[in-house]
Amino acid sequence: MTDLAARLAPHYSRFDVARRLLLTGHSHQAWPDVALAGQIEAFDDAALEADAKWGRAMAKADEVRAGFRRFLGDPAAELALGGNTHELVLRFLSALDLPARPRLVTSDGEFHTLRRQLARLAEEGFEVVRVPAEPAETLSERLALAVDDRTAAVLVSAVLFETARIVPGLGDLARACERRGAQLLVDSYHALGVAPFPLRELPGAWVVGGGYKYLQLGEGNCFLRVPPHAAMLRPVITGWFAEFAELSAGPSPDAVRYPSGAARFAGATYDPTSHYRAARVFGFFAEQGLTGDLLRRVSQRQLARLAARFDALDAPDDLITRDRAAPLTAFGGFLALRSPWAAVLCERLAARGILTDSRGDFLRIGPAPYLSDAQLDTAISALGAELDTLRRTHRPIAS
Repeated sequence: MTDLAARLAPHYSRFDVARRLLLTGHSHQAWPDVALAGQIEAFDDAALEADAKWGRAMAKADEVRAGFRRFLGDPAAELALGGNTHELVLRFLSALDLPARPRLVTSDGEFHTLRRQLARLAEEGFEVVRVPAEPAETLSERLALAVDDRTAAVLVSAVLFETARIVPGLGDLARACERRGAQLLVDSYHALGVAPFPLRELPGAWVVGGGYKYLQLGEGNCFLRVPPHAAMLRPVITGWFAEFAELSAGPSPDAVRYPSGAARFAGATYDPTSHYRAARVFGFFAEQGLTGDLLRRVSQRQLARLAARFDALDAPDDLITRDRAAPLTAFGGFLALRSPWAAVLCERLAARGILTDSRGDFLRIGPAPYLSDAQLDTAISALGAELDTLRRTHRPIAS
């Protein structure tokens, strides 16, 4: 496993990962060189086939579905595809009977896709209940307690985007939702390809996610896993691809018809270049043996190294700290360091050529399988130097 980075790095020459300290692996990982070949293939198919390219494009979409199914561990999963999770969440929300069940339950630790849209629905008079995300150990239990007979859906992440904490107990939450007749939507974005995801415990749950982060697919590659009971639902926000197979017979003059399976939640015309790129990357992952299990082991080893090097800096907690109350197995794919100087540290590390990011008081450091141990050590040493500068020039700020 230690030589994996040396084996992989030459395949990422366009991103120059062997010489760059790209520690944004939790947000935007480098793309392997085959991704460019996929984009060129999309152009060539369009040039060759013009509007007839869609048969080839839809074959690529099927390859993308197959790739997501491998990482979900469900070869039969019904998957609707979308350019981003927001459009898929909108289709999901539009299928709910919100007038009859106007209550939505979520956490206060959700990514902005959910946070903003649910806040806007609250402005329109829907009841949005935000359960504190911390402590993560009991989040599923507390969400379950907030579900009542007026609840249309619970929306929660499998891994929290600020802290990297894995949310346990989603299976119990799913059963609580089922008892109340509420839907459960789980955002798997920060789990897929880097952390265990309990899909087998969630047979009736909706799952949204994508490959922009750990799967290296780039933009435009997201999915909605549609559970079997979706056949009873009619999303209000619906694209014409949902009746693609029936267009030869002409659209229904009396009612909007819906197909079975995930096609009920299909969108409309899109840029297929993203699927050509993703199909190539999924193929590369298969060739290199980059399975979900291997990527989890690599991530955990890298996180352990980052955490140990950070702890050795012996920085005061009021300057910067990390969550040491839980084992590293309770975290997803990045090291979250809490500091009132998070944004400043992010900027100063970038000036040194070390790319991280910050969210509020959290500096997020995300490794990737193509990075070497030496690169990780260099990044933490640079962080230590910047912390020393802060200690000399600033008084600590209470977080």
